[in-house]
Amino acid sequence: MPIRRCPKCGRTYTVADRFCAHDGSTLVEMADPPKVEPIVAPPNFGERAAALAGTTLEGRFAVEKKLGEGGMSYVYLASDKSQGGAKVAVKVLSPKLSGDPQSAERLKREASLAMRLKSPFVCNIHAIGSTPDGLLYLVMPYLSGELLSDREHRTGPTPPQEAVPLLIQMCLGLDHAHSLEIIHRDLKPENIMMVPDPAGLVPVRAVVMDFGLAKSRVAGPEVQKLTATGIVLGTPEFMSPEQIRGKPLDGRSDVYALGILAFELLTGQLPFQGRNAQELMIARLRGQPRKLREFKPALPEVLEMIIDKSLAAEPDQRWQSMKEFAGALDKVGGTDWVAAFLK
Repeated sequence: MPIRRCPKCGRTYTVADRFCAHDGSTLVEMADPPKVEPIVAPPNFGERAAALAGTTLEGRFAVEKKLGEGGMSYVYLASDKSQGGAKVAVKVLSPKLSGDPQSAERLKREASLAMRLKSPFVCNIHAIGSTPDGLLYLVMPYLSGELLSDREHRTGPTPPQEAVPLLIQMCLGLDHAHSLEIIHRDLKPENIMMVPDPAGLVPVRAVVMDFGLAKSRVAGPEVQKLTATGIVLGTPEFMSPEQIRGKPLDGRSDVYALGILAFELLTGQLPFQGRNAQELMIARLRGQPRKLREFKPALPEVLEMIIDKSLAAEPDQRWQSMKEFAGALDKVGGTDWVAAFLK
């Protein structure tokens, strides 16, 4: 029985289906079933993490209830007593991460980078600490909203009048990170949270999350060593050509990834075709992206030109900064969103 895979969400099918039942993408055949190494947390991790409910960390973060869990972390809702009871999210990390010196050092470095971020369009980290029995945890703002990936699956392609303001907000958040020499390296819909906009300018606000793969362009040799441990930095469908080749990155790599995200946001499709992650990466190294209006003819031609430029194979041919990218997008909708969001 042939095995088919959805190139978008990764689900596999063992029947003669043509389209993914989850998101409607065209399925591609695979020669062999994917081999996935399960992530197994230590047997007592759940018990140790669950014991945090009702406790207070550092005399400051009052842990209330569990929000979610994964193989390597538990996430809790907590109140920050030092900030008048403001709600925060506490992510407790598995002993497998906490107990490994190299992993722990990398997490602390990433936290110190993310703690420098101060933008309404970026989710930063408030603090990093250890539980009484030695589990590492990160404290982040609590965001009540919906992941962009979930919204895409629920509603399909986003009309340009809604998509453009969201993309400009992502540009502004990433421009702020780039000004601090921080590159995201793993932009994708799963790392964008849609939350209510407190200013009421738009129905929802886009917040870029998870700078866990962020890396300072001015990092020293010891940091470079930490990030060269065989970990795949980035998601294949959204990686820039220079990231695929393992070359040094700057903010223009994020410009490329945001261009792919924008293409998918507007059309529900990826700009490159491939039967698997490897073919998708090769297509980005050798081929040309498909045109935006191939899928949505009613989209403005200028919007297609803007996305095309963000997807140039050579960094020198792209928008040279997120500020440039935002400025170009700002001319599409007839509203000065950049000025409005920066007020």
